[in-house]
Amino acid sequence: MEFFIPVIPRTKKNSQRIVKSKGRYFVIPSAAYKKFEKDCKQYVPQEGIDYPINIQAIYQMPTRHRVDLVNLHEALCDVLVTHGCIKDDNCNIVFSMDGSYVVYEKTNPGIRVTITRKE
Repeated sequence: MEFFIPVIPRTKKNSQRIVKSKGRYFVIPSAAYKKFEKDCKQYVPQEGIDYPINIQAIYQMPTRHRVDLVNLHEALCDVLVTHGCIKDDNCNIVFSMDGSYVVYEKTNPGIRVTITRKE
């Protein structure tokens, strides 16, 4: 399965917020990440995958700023779970993320996702 998410990739770890509710403190994602997650919904197929897969993600970034690939993977996996493409992002389903990388793509930022079943 292949699909393209034409949304500038974001990570969850940058600009997290600390909120207080009922006397307890919680760390929640930034407003930018929440918007990213919402904007991705229409591009993510709702497959409900529950078998071992490899996810190859090519992150097309609009700037040459350094970015942490692991943090991008975390955000992508969470988006795929949130929008029903995969049932969970544990190691029994997301077996590997081989072939993923970040490229500079000023005019067409987004995420090219290829999901293949592991035998």
